[in-house]
Amino acid sequence: MSFPLFIARRIYRESDGGKQVSRPAVLIAMAGIAIGLAVMIIAVAVVIGFKSKVRDKVVGFGSHIQIVNLDAVSSYETRPVVADDSLLRVLSAYPGVTHAQRFSTKPGMIKTDDAFQGMVLKGVGPEFDPTFMRQYLVEGEIPAFSDTAATNLALISKTLASKLKLKPGDKIYTYYIQDNIRARRLQIAGIYQTNFSEYDKLFLITDLYLVNRLNGWLPGQVTGVELQIRDYGQLAPTTDAIASRLDTRPDRYGGVYYVRSVEQLNPQIFAWLSLLDLNVWVILILMIGVAGFTMISGLLIIIIERTNMIGVLKALGATNFTIRKTFLWFAVFLIGKGMLIGNVVGIALCLLQSAFGLFKLNPETYYVDTVPVSINPLLILLINVGTLAASVLMLIGPSFLITKIHPARSIRYE
Repeated sequence: MSFPLFIARRIYRESDGGKQVSRPAVLIAMAGIAIGLAVMIIAVAVVIGFKSKVRDKVVGFGSHIQIVNLDAVSSYETRPVVADDSLLRVLSAYPGVTHAQRFSTKPGMIKTDDAFQGMVLKGVGPEFDPTFMRQYLVEGEIPAFSDTAATNLALISKTLASKLKLKPGDKIYTYYIQDNIRARRLQIAGIYQTNFSEYDKLFLITDLYLVNRLNGWLPGQVTGVELQIRDYGQLAPTTDAIASRLDTRPDRYGGVYYVRSVEQLNPQIFAWLSLLDLNVWVILILMIGVAGFTMISGLLIIIIERTNMIGVLKALGATNFTIRKTFLWFAVFLIGKGMLIGNVVGIALCLLQSAFGLFKLNPETYYVDTVPVSINPLLILLINVGTLAASVLMLIGPSFLITKIHPARSIRYE
């Protein structure tokens, strides 16, 4: 064991009831480290969890990648493209793609005896993956959707169901305007609630066959194809690779394929989510700064309190560099203890929130009803390493105070 480390450990473990001037400063410094680290861990966990939760909901409704008609306008009344079995097989076999499903949309209106509401009817086929909807189903069941017959069963959001006073089993009339007004009667099979208001207040999900008939499309035509991918980190390259093969390619009826990722479909949402990263960096910088400055004040008080000891060490031949290393090691021990407490508090609060949802949010504003958290061990490790490194670097400057202490005067210092 090196001499500076040995002396630092003796100072840290000293409990002989001697000088206690520095004790409050040491406790404040450790508390600053602990609180700062706990806040950083919680902030990162909340932002990652929130981004992941919102992103998963956007992807759940619209998939990672959509293939639609290039001539489609910014409306739910879209022009169709052909998506037959051969195209689905090719897309499903594409590297990174885990699932492909067709969909069609038709804007319309729901009317009950005492209310009416605009909506978009979304049709899906038998290949529809119900995993996402099953997570948010609150009443009823998810029907088996068809592309060859109309079951007239539909899923409706709790937002619409509450507004129109509907429950599973109820029958509703929906109306669609084309050359004339067309009506279809649907039965509510289930009610879902994602708290994502942009979609909850809009979509009814039913059979692909029914929506295609309402649109008057030819066999094989749909609004588009939705693709799920295995790794979100490969979204951009996968989108580009599929687009290079399909973009501007015509189908047999003259429709032109156009490939877009979920981030291109929802630029406002993902721009908003990316701004959260800036908030995290601001919190990290502020907390590291606060923790570092509390450690600086604590170290200065400790050096002043140990002036007599520093003089003795210099008289015995210790160099300024050796003594500085001693006090920096001592500071590392204090920082380590504070970081241990901060990790325990921060991770414990994240685990409690994840298990019990103690802190609530307004779902109409934040799209989730509780504060979401996601604990990433690698990021927590990086936060710890960064905090330790930044705190020690900030202490190098104040440690130069030791060079100003003269043995002859400091040994007499009280």
